[in-house]
Formats: sequence, structure tokens, C-alpha cells
Amino acid sequence: QVQLVESGGGLVQPGGSLRLSCAASGFSVDDYAIAWFRQAPGKEREGVSCINCSDDSIYYADSVKGRFTISRDNAKNLVYLQMDSLKSEDTAVYYCAMALGVVTGLRRPLNPRLYDYWGQGIQVTVSS
Repeated sequence: QVQLVESGGGLVQPGGSLRLSCAASGFSVDDYAIAWFRQAPGKEREGVSCINCSDDSIYYADSVKGRFTISRDNAKNLVYLQMDSLKSEDTAVYYCAMALGVVTGLRRPLNPRLYDYWGQGIQVTVSS
């Protein structure tokens, strides 16, 4: 049974850092595309980053490029999202998701419709 569970969210001041974890079960994280999405109140779900999803393996949305880093630990079957230099506009519920199909080579690897399994989400609040 495929399951994704996020952890590591919370409240942080602007300029601070948080590391989110996505614990996967029922599959190996090195075999499928895994992505992080976020959704702020009143806004559409936005793709943040993905791994195993592009020719370069990793892809970032322009809004987080240079500030967020995605990585995985195959031994622990975890995917991380290291978030640095956080801004108030990063406040959202963050989700990890897994795609059963091949995402590599697609023009929009962070299209939510490509992802089949989702975690329950975790709140990240950036505020002073």
C-alpha cells in the first residue's frame, strides 16, 4: 500500500529555514518521480520541486530556485525539502506526491495531474 507522510513543518521567522521530510512506504523513492507542492489559502496548488522528474533529475519552480533544495535518502526511503531564506509568501500547506508514470521529458513536470499519490499535507508558516 502506497503511503506518503510529511513532517517537519511549523512556524519560522522570515529568513529562517525548515526541512520537510516525506516518508514513503509501499514503493522505493528512487524508482518514481516525487514532488513537493504547496497550497496557500485561496490559491491554486503550486508545484515547488521534484526529483526523478527531469533529464537533470531535479526541477525547481522559479519561485524557490536558489532557496529550496530537494534530496532523497534511498536507505531510509525519504525525500527532503530543505527550505532556506524563507519568505512570508512561502506560507502554505506543503504536500509530497508520487507519480506512477514517467515524468522525465515532459514540459511541465510539476503539473499536479501527473501525480497519483499524495500525502496529507503539513503547514508551514513564515511570520515574525
